[in-house]
Amino acid sequence: MPDWTFLTNHAHVLLCIARDPGTRIRDVAARVEITERAAQRILADLTAAGYLTATREGRRNRYRVNPALPLRHPLERDHRIGEILAVFHPARPPAPAGASDQAAVGA
Repeated sequence: MPDWTFLTNHAHVLLCIARDPGTRIRDVAARVEITERAAQRILADLTAAGYLTATREGRRNRYRVNPALPLRHPLERDHRIGEILAVFHPARPPAPAGASDQAAVGA
């Protein structure tokens, strides 16, 4: 495992929830490589701050991300959570490498 990454565990948890809103805490913790307790704390932080809302469905929670909220650090406050989600979870998959070049040439 690397010594550091560009994204925090909070961002990693948010990305996991955005990809699968009904995922279990156990699965989030495994994907992010943190403990279940740490995943619970992060989900509680994100929910308390309004970045997530949780709805109970049977024995599980289903989460919804609020993409309109700004990032928290003063350097990034002019950007929204939705911008990060769009980069890491685009609506449509990116074109294969070289595809845009071929389209521009008319091939």
